[in-house]
Order: sequence, then structure tokens, then C-alpha cells
Amino acid sequence: MTNRLVLLFAGVLLAFPLFAGAAPEEPDEIPTVRLSHSWTGAEGELFEPVLAAAEEELGISITTTVLRHEDLVTLLPTQWRAERSPADVMAMRPGLAAEGAQQGHLVSVTDRIDPDDFVPGAAEVTVVNGERYNVPYIQKTKPGFWYRRSFAEEHGLVIPETWDEFMTLLENLDQLDGMDAPIASGNGDGWPLTDVVEHFLIAFGGPEMHVGLREGEISWTSDAVREVFAERIVPLLEEGYFGEPTEWTTALERWWAGDYGIYFMGSWITGMVEDPEDLGVFMLPGTEAVVSHVDSWYVSDYAENRDAALELAEWLATEGQRIHVQQGGATATYVEISPDIYPPAEQRIAEATAGLEPLVDLDDAIGGEFQSTFWGELQLLWVRPGQLDEILETIEEDAP
Repeated sequence: MTNRLVLLFAGVLLAFPLFAGAAPEEPDEIPTVRLSHSWTGAEGELFEPVLAAAEEELGISITTTVLRHEDLVTLLPTQWRAERSPADVMAMRPGLAAEGAQQGHLVSVTDRIDPDDFVPGAAEVTVVNGERYNVPYIQKTKPGFWYRRSFAEEHGLVIPETWDEFMTLLENLDQLDGMDAPIASGNGDGWPLTDVVEHFLIAFGGPEMHVGLREGEISWTSDAVREVFAERIVPLLEEGYFGEPTEWTTALERWWAGDYGIYFMGSWITGMVEDPEDLGVFMLPGTEAVVSHVDSWYVSDYAENRDAALELAEWLATEGQRIHVQQGGATATYVEISPDIYPPAEQRIAEATAGLEPLVDLDDAIGGEFQSTFWGELQLLWVRPGQLDEILETIEEDAP
């Protein structure tokens, strides 16, 4: 579009400016921030309103890519060597993030994120050489075994408060018509099995066993650890109380349909079932701690719009969380968000876990070769529980 008036006068073209002064400036280009996360399906849908609000409030454009942990493990080393990144703001597991921070591929947020604004430990998931790198987002608590309250009422099931009552529950479930197995066994990459095993270790070895294994102060082949497996987990596997490992979302659907009685899974399932208000959850007797996985954002040192990327990550940690948790499927790490805004299922989780010691996910915290070994060996244990000693020895070989 021209800013001059052009006239033909006596055969001569004359041009007159339409306004005085300098020509108007072109509007500033909207910054684009590339973001990657791992949520698909119902979990991904819960994130869409957050992204829409971020674009509107921050005045940016956000392009998203779904990258699972397995994708990032393969992709990031190559990208980092070329001083590139598949996204400016990324969600990734702590072990992989620690590697990136150590090599200088991520931006420190020590001066931008105050740990006191978040639940204990949430802002310190990835600390390298005294610098913090993770921007906390929502947390997915792993509170225990889920059951349908309507199912329990229909069959007169008693929620256990002792180990004997837990065994009685499994025996009663095993006798129900159409029951494939009392406990659903989620599978996929292996992490669902590690979650239930960590719960047993915490319940019968205490939080100190979980921490000791994570820090390499306790051996997987020690008598105390072996006892938890041999006396609590292996007998359930041998009795057939755990179902065959099944892709975890398929196992979730079958559990909801009544093929299984209970299912150990994280709090994210509250956003994946038809009626979250029908959910109930219980822990193994004696449990004094709960594992919570904090979803964190990391800003790439190669971000094209670093300021915009940091601003987005900080917004997600605060107002973004508020929008996300109101929909269900997670609880907040930002302390300014009241549990009163949670849907009923998440409020019950908050009540059930109140006062329990928070623990980080063991295999995520260690990462690397240990994580893949841990996943694979527990998949083997579910199929061949008689090989317990060999399995524990293999896990110990890659442990810290």
C-alpha cells in the first residue's frame, strides 16, 4: 500500500504525501516460542487451554511438538552436539536434564525461580553445581491403589488397613466372576511396574530405603531389599494376583470395565476416566511417604527467543498451573494455588497424602542406564518371579 497520492496533471505524474512526518512503523513481529511436551490424548487436551491463555496473556505465538522421553534420549545428544535444540522450552526427565545442564545446553533459572514459592523439593529437581535448572510445573502424585467406589460397594469390598486385610481383599477379588486378575499391571516402557515396586519399598522399607537406594547407600541385593521383594511382591506374582503386563492405557480401560479390581497408577488418571468422582484410592498399610513426579520445564541455551522462552516457563509455573489443575489430572506445586480449586478426586488425593513425606521418583532421579535396566528387569520379574536374585543382581550392576 502506498502512502502517496498520485495524480496525472497536464501529462505529468505528480505525487503528494498523504500525511506529514515519517512513514508509520511496521508492527512488531510476535515472538514465537517452540515448546515440547510428552502429553497425548486426554492429557494433551488438558494442556491446550493453558497454551491458549499463555499466547493471549504474553502476546506470543507457541508452536508445540510432542516428544516422549524415548524420543529425547535419541534426539537431544545429536542436537546438542550441533548446538541446536528441538524446542526452546522442553519437558524432560531429570536424569536427561542433568546431563544437558552439566554440558551447558540448558539455561540456569537460579535467579528467576524462588524455591519457597513451590512445594518442598519441586524447584530443586535438577540442581547441577549449585545451579537450579528446572522450572516446576504440575505434579503427578502416585498415591496408591485406585478402585471404583461403586464397584467396591456393589461387591461389599473392604478397603484394607492391614496387610492381612489387603490379602483378604485380593482373595475376594480373585473369586469374582469375570475378574481377569485382582491387580492390573500397567506396562509400556516399564515405568508403571517401577511405580508399584517403589510403593512396596516405601511401605515395608520406609522412606529411608527409597532414599538409600536412590543415593547408592543401600544395595539392591541387600537382605532388607530382597525381603520386600521375596515376602511381599513375589508371592503376589506367584499367586497370579497381578495381571499380565498390559499397555497402561489399555489396562486402565480394562480396569474401569471391571476386568481388574485395583490399579496402582498416578493421579493423572483422574483426567482419563469417565467419572472421576467414582474414584477411590488407598495405600499399603504403614506407608509414610509418597512419590510425586514433578513435571518440569527446561529452557534451551539455544532458544531463538530466550527472553520470551523464560517468560513463558515462568508463567507456566504460576498462572499456567492454576488453569491446568482446575481441570483435574494433577495437583499444583505452586503454593499460592489452593486445593479448593481442585475437582473432588484431586481433593481426595490431597487429603490422603497430607502429612506424608514427599519423595522424588527413584528411577527418574537416577536416570541413564539404570532406568532402562530397572524397567526391563521388573518386566522380567513379572513374568519370571523365580529369577528374583538374578534380577536384583542385574539391577545392582547399574545402580548408583
